[in-house]
Amino acid sequence: MTPRRGLPVARPGRAVGLLGGSFDPAHAGHVHITREALKRFGLDAVWWLVSPGNPLKAHGPAPLPERLARARALMRHPRVTVTDIEARIGTRYTAETLAALERLYPGVRFVWLMGADNLATFHRWERWESILARVPVGVIARPGSRIAAGMSKAAARFARARLPAAAARRLPRHAPPAWCLVNVPLSSLSSSEIRARGDWLHVAGDD
Repeated sequence: MTPRRGLPVARPGRAVGLLGGSFDPAHAGHVHITREALKRFGLDAVWWLVSPGNPLKAHGPAPLPERLARARALMRHPRVTVTDIEARIGTRYTAETLAALERLYPGVRFVWLMGADNLATFHRWERWESILARVPVGVIARPGSRIAAGMSKAAARFARARLPAAAARRLPRHAPPAWCLVNVPLSSLSSSEIRARGDWLHVAGDD
């Protein structure tokens, strides 16, 4: 299956990290964990999957074109691509997106990326167990989230699939289920904090 026009390009055998979210708005914390993920997990590329909306949130995000523009203006790296791939292929949940990407990009080694705070609530995601069974998962520690992540339902359910941090660079080539949590220099910036300050409206108006 050939990727559609407007979608990223990836050759078989490449290790591509996927960082999904509403990016409402994208901020320096996203950039920070993306750069760390490239290094720590030995990735060839990272794709930001700017979602049409987060099914776990009651209120919708800012319009997708605004969020994409902000993210592309902020994340400038030759191995990082900001994309609206979920809107283009018509998927809403991560499990659906991963299944579609495997069909579109046979042979590409995808790694799902998330902050440790997301791992703490991962069991609330649609078909969360199938996500861990389908692709390796790279988890990046954020302030105040290490303990909750380590005690999470997902961590307990897949305890035997956990790789030590020292083996993080092998994660993309490890058969799933496999996950690895790495500690990195921390950034506490969050999208919710930016929205609370009103900075999102200011930034969006500048783009």
